[in-house]
Amino acid sequence: MSKIHQVFLSLLLLTGVNVFAQKKILVARNTSEKITVDGKFTEAAWTTAPLAGDFVMFQPDNGKPIDSAKNTEVRILYDNDAVYIAATMHDDDPSKIRKEITQRDNVGTADIFGVFINGFNDGQQDFQFFVTASGVQLDRLATEDGAVSPDNFNQDFSWDGIWDSKVLITDFGWTVEMKIPYAALRFSKEKVQTWGLNFYRSIRRDRQHYTWSPIDSEIRSTRNQNGVLEGIENVKTSTRLFFIPYSSYYYENNESGSANKFKAGMDIKYGINDSFTLDAILIPDFGQTRFDNVILNLSPFEQQFSENRPFFTEGTDLFNKGALLYSRRIGGAPRFQPEDFDPVNETIANAPATVNLLNAVKVSGRTKKGLGIGVLNAVTERTYATVQNTATGEKREGVVEPLTNYNVLVLDQRFNQNSSVTLVNTNTLREGHYRDANVAGLLFDLNTKENSYNLSGDFKYSTIYSASQTDGFKTSLNFEKTSGKYRYTIFGKYLSADYDINDLGIAFQSDYHNIYADFSYRILNPTKVFNTFRTDVKSSLELENTTGKLQDNFINFSAEGNTRRNDYYRLLFQANPLESFDFYQPRISGRYSYIPRSITTLFVFSSNYNNTLAIDFNPSVKWYDEKGRRDYGFFFSPRYRINDKILLIYGFNYVRSMNDRGYVGHDPTNIYYAERNIKTITNELSGKLALNNKMTINLTARYYWSFSDNHDFFVLQNDGHLSPATLVSVLDENFNVWNFDLSYAWWFAPASQISILYRNNALDYRNDIRRGIGENLKNLFDNSLNNIFSVSFRYYIDYNSARKWF
Repeated sequence: MSKIHQVFLSLLLLTGVNVFAQKKILVARNTSEKITVDGKFTEAAWTTAPLAGDFVMFQPDNGKPIDSAKNTEVRILYDNDAVYIAATMHDDDPSKIRKEITQRDNVGTADIFGVFINGFNDGQQDFQFFVTASGVQLDRLATEDGAVSPDNFNQDFSWDGIWDSKVLITDFGWTVEMKIPYAALRFSKEKVQTWGLNFYRSIRRDRQHYTWSPIDSEIRSTRNQNGVLEGIENVKTSTRLFFIPYSSYYYENNESGSANKFKAGMDIKYGINDSFTLDAILIPDFGQTRFDNVILNLSPFEQQFSENRPFFTEGTDLFNKGALLYSRRIGGAPRFQPEDFDPVNETIANAPATVNLLNAVKVSGRTKKGLGIGVLNAVTERTYATVQNTATGEKREGVVEPLTNYNVLVLDQRFNQNSSVTLVNTNTLREGHYRDANVAGLLFDLNTKENSYNLSGDFKYSTIYSASQTDGFKTSLNFEKTSGKYRYTIFGKYLSADYDINDLGIAFQSDYHNIYADFSYRILNPTKVFNTFRTDVKSSLELENTTGKLQDNFINFSAEGNTRRNDYYRLLFQANPLESFDFYQPRISGRYSYIPRSITTLFVFSSNYNNTLAIDFNPSVKWYDEKGRRDYGFFFSPRYRINDKILLIYGFNYVRSMNDRGYVGHDPTNIYYAERNIKTITNELSGKLALNNKMTINLTARYYWSFSDNHDFFVLQNDGHLSPATLVSVLDENFNVWNFDLSYAWWFAPASQISILYRNNALDYRNDIRRGIGENLKNLFDNSLNNIFSVSFRYYIDYNSARKWF
C-alpha cells in the first residue's frame, strides 16, 4: 500500500470515528421579503441564507455519508410570523421517487423530508414536521427515544400543528418549501434564540434514512444529538389566538325509528405566552370519530379502547406522564347503578352508552428553565337511565353517573438535556355521595452524560373516598444499559392491595410484586443478509403479595430483523415453566384458580410495502400442560396498492382456544368454571382513494364473530384447582359485531375541513351458538342494523387575520 493510500485510509477512519463527535450549526437569515410557499425558491432572500448539507445515514448503515447523486441542501429564513425552510433533494433517477398520496399523518409509500425543531435546545422534545414527495403533511411531538423515522408503527402522530408546505417534482429530484408559524412551536422569550435543529430525508425505495446532524444509533436517545440553529433574534410574535367553530348534522335510522340532530360548537386555542397554550373545547362533537373494535370479552377485566377524540390525543405528551390518565374515562360508559335498584324486581329499560362531555380545557407548556406544566380539566353531565318495575311496568329515572369533574396536573422538570423528574396528580370529584378519588405520582428518569445508562422509577399513591377511605401505592425501579450492540434491563415493581387508579386511569391488577430482566443484541450496520437485526432474551417472575403464590412467569427468546430486500421477520419462543395462579378470574376477592405450564411460539412475516402487493402473515400456537388444551391463531393480511392514489388492505384473523377453562358464574357457596371451546373470526377491509393530497375517500369495514361453547363444568376448590360439577343453567355465548364507515374528507384550508360520513353498524349477542356465518349475518342485520349519515364543517380562524376583516 502506498503512503498516499495509507494517509487517505487514516483520514477516512478518522472521519468515521468523529462523524458523530460535533454538532452542526446552521444560521438562519432574517427577511423582510414576502415568501410565497410554492416550492420554487424564487425570492432573492433565499440566496443569502447559509446552506445545510452533507447528510449522513441514520439507518440502515449508520454513519455513512449520503451519495453525491442524492445530495440534499436546506436553507432557513425567518420573519416575525414564521420560519421558512427550503429543501432540495437531488435524485439520480427522479422517476423512482415514491409518492403515494395518503391522508395527513399517514406515511404510505413515499419519500419524505422533515425538520426537527426544539425551541429550548434541551434535548427533550422535538416538534417534527414532515412532507412526503406527494405533498402530504405529517407532524408530531417527539418525546420518546429513537423518534427519527416517521414510518415507525409505534410513533404518535396525534398532535397536529398548523403550517404550510409545497412540493415540486423536478428533473433533478424534488423540492420542499415550508412555512412554520411560531404558533406551531414553543420557545423562550429570549431576544437571541438558540434552537435544537435537525433535518431528515427518507429515500423510500432503498429504505434509507438520513439526517443533517449525524445521529449515533449506538445511543438510544436521539433528540439530544440534534444540531443547532442560530441567528433568530428580536422576534416579535403575533397574538396566538385561534378559533375553530364547527357545525354538524346527523341523520340516524334504526328499528326504533329515525332522528335528525344538529350540533354546533367551538375549539379555542390561545397562546398565553410563547411557551404556554390554552386549549378549550365548548360543546364537543365526537360523532365522526373512529368506531371501537368491540370484542366478546370473557376476561375479568374491562376492554380497553384506543382514544380517537382529537382533543384528548393532540398535544397530550405531558398528560401521559406516569400512565395515570386513561382519557376514555372522561365521557365513557356510566359506572354506577341507579340508587335503590332492585335487580330482582327491576330492570334497566334504557341506559345511555356514554356520558356527555360538557366542556374541557387544558393548559400546557414549558418554561425556559425546562419546567413543563400541564393542567387538564373536564366536566361531564349528570346522566340518567330508565328503570322499569318488572311486575307493575312502572318506570322511573335513576342516576347512573353524577355530575363529575376530572382534573390532571403535571409538573415535569427537565435537566442535563436527557433527564427529568415529574410530579403527576389526578383527581376525580363527583356530585353528592358518590366516590371520589385522588392519585399522585412522583417519577424520575435519569441518564448518564454519555446516554449509556438509565435509571428510572416511580412512586404512586392512590386514595379512594367512598363509604370509607382506602389508600394504596405502587413503586418501581428500572436500571438499563441504553447504548451499544449489547444492552440489558433489570426492573422491579410492587403494588399494594388497595392501589386503585381506575377513576381516571386504568390498571387491571394490584397486590403483587414483580422482577423482570432482559438482555438484547443488535447490529448497528447492515450485513450480507440483514439491514437491521436484533435478538432479545427476557424473563419475569410475578408473585401475589398476600399468599406469596406465583401469579405469572415466563422466559422468552425473540429474533427480528429487516432483510436486504426490506422484508421483516420475527420469531418468538416463550415458556411459562412454572405453575401459577390467577387471582382475578374467580371474580371474588381472596380466591384464585390454577394456571398450567405452557409453551408459545409465534412467527411474523411482513413483506416490503414498496411492492405493489405486500403480505403480512402471523401464525401462533400455545400448548398447555393440560390434556387437550391449546390455543392457536392465524393472521393474514394482503395489501394491494393499485397506484399512488388507491390502496386496498384486507385482514383475516382466526383464533381458536381448545378446552379453555374460565369463570362462568357463582352462587353464595360456589364459584363455577366451564371447559369451553372458543372461536373468533375477524374480517377487516380498508380502502383509500386519494383524489389529491387534501381530499380522500376512505372505507373501513369490520365483521367480528366469536362464540364460547361450554361442554364441561367445574367447581373451584380452595386450593385453586377444579372438581367436576353438574350445571344446567350456564348458557353458551355467541357474539357478532358489524361496523362500516365510508367517509369523504376535504382539507380545503389549514385546519379547516369538510367531512361526510356514512356509517352503519350492528351488534347481536345471544346464548345459542349459530355456527354458520350466513345465519349469523342474517341475525345481525335483521335485528339491530343502525344507519347514520353525517356532515361536519370545521373552519380555522386566526385572530390576527380575522381582525383585518373589520
